[in-house]
Amino acid sequence: MKRLAIFAALSLLSPVAVQAQCAMCKATVESNGSLTSGINAGILYMMVIPYLLLAALGFIWYKNYKKFKERNHGQSKA
Repeated sequence: MKRLAIFAALSLLSPVAVQAQCAMCKATVESNGSLTSGINAGILYMMVIPYLLLAALGFIWYKNYKKFKERNHGQSKA
């Protein structure tokens, strides 16, 4: 666990610049500037979907937990 924390700290604090775009995407954007907004929209779409799924699962979990708690709250312990 300690190794993981050290690795995470070092990777977050390292000042290495990276290119986060594949060669094909970069070539497409450089050759045709009008596709830039489409590629950016696609990136945002791919980024938002996991968060929406997690939010939906969290909402379902919360509603089920609330129902479970209400059902068990009415029962007395003997």
